[in-house]
Amino acid sequence: MIPEFAKLTKQELELAYKAPILVSILIAGADGTVDRREIIGAIQSVEKKLRRSTSSMAMLLKEISSDFEDKFKLLMQEYPYESSQRTPLVVEELQRLNELFTKLDQAFATEMYNALLAIADKTARSSGGFLGLRKIGPEEARYISLPMIKPIRNS
Repeated sequence: MIPEFAKLTKQELELAYKAPILVSILIAGADGTVDRREIIGAIQSVEKKLRRSTSSMAMLLKEISSDFEDKFKLLMQEYPYESSQRTPLVVEELQRLNELFTKLDQAFATEMYNALLAIADKTARSSGGFLGLRKIGPEEARYISLPMIKPIRNS
């Protein structure tokens, strides 16, 4: 187990592990369709972050990237098919990270928040557009900065 997660409840622990997948679901499905390239883009983002992370963050991302596509599909099935119904539920769940982050070491919480932002960006840029231009659609742009999650403040 990730040492920084020792103070978390079972529900918080589950949220921490599925947060990167939730971000991928939110962004990939924002336009109403989930493209395989978006899933692969999210996987690549997680794996890229894995190579540049601290040991605890690397442990988390390694666990998440293992069978990422299967985890993505399984979690996706827990939500409504229609993005108009799915998105508010995913946003609500991601908002719970604000409370979770207060229980984590500030440096780790910041790194996790930044990893989620990177995953959102990579997922949004991995599909769509014409000849590589304007790849981020308006629906994705609305959520790419993860406005439901408050940035970690240095104290």
